[in-house]
Amino acid sequence: MEKVKLNVDTIQSRIDRLRAQKDTASACLMQERIAFKEAKRNLRDAEHVRSKAQAVAQAIQEQAHARIAQVVTTCLHTVFGEDAYEFRIKFVQKRGRTEAQLVFLKDGNEIDNPIEEDSGGVVQIAAFALRLSCLMLSRPRPRRFLVLDEPFPHVSAQFRPAVRQMMKQLAEDFDMQFLIVTHEPQYMMGKVIQL
Repeated sequence: MEKVKLNVDTIQSRIDRLRAQKDTASACLMQERIAFKEAKRNLRDAEHVRSKAQAVAQAIQEQAHARIAQVVTTCLHTVFGEDAYEFRIKFVQKRGRTEAQLVFLKDGNEIDNPIEEDSGGVVQIAAFALRLSCLMLSRPRPRRFLVLDEPFPHVSAQFRPAVRQMMKQLAEDFDMQFLIVTHEPQYMMGKVIQL
């Protein structure tokens, strides 16, 4: 009888221990379910905030694009003519990030390799206009002064007077000051110092 009682006490003790473990596991499971629901809510909130932030960023990018594209396209039109080239920035979503693609258009068609156009002069004018745009969009506003060393070596001779006119117009329109180091007499304007 003693042996049976000992065996029953051992079994009861084991049952009590297992019940305690079950109660502890149930409490942990309940806490994990609450934490899981909270994590799902936080994830949903974070995705909502990210979506809103991306929408705001896209709106800002589009505004910046409009200003930058206008400056670059205006410079291209001034040098190469109104119907020659247009500049755009395409924003593409890749891998959860926004990437910018610089696009040149001629007669409404995208140019595959703009470096081949006018011996690379188109790209040089666009690069200059992009630098100018960055300077104009910077905050706090820096002094509007650019130093250019032989800035347009690949622009064809026929377009150099238009480049000069573009520089003069930009200086007036945007209150810009340019210091140009050049051997090209067609680019000399304003106060000229010859060495």
